[in-house]
Amino acid sequence: MAHTLSIIQIISAIALVGLVLLQRTQGDMGGSSSEGSFMQTRRGAEKFLFFTTIIVALIFVGTSIGIILVLHK
Repeated sequence: MAHTLSIIQIISAIALVGLVLLQRTQGDMGGSSSEGSFMQTRRGAEKFLFFTTIIVALIFVGTSIGIILVLHK
């Protein structure tokens, strides 16, 4: 069981790094005004990447907690 969780954790860690690198940063917005970049909404692919990143992060945290629980029984 711990072996399977470790494999899932490694895959989710690699996916999480890739998803974070694909997202735009605040510097890519194009404007220097702080009020415009704060209130901008996500649309299309950016929204998909954002929610996918959250889901993969939750999977990563869940497998980390699962490995701790399995190994300390």
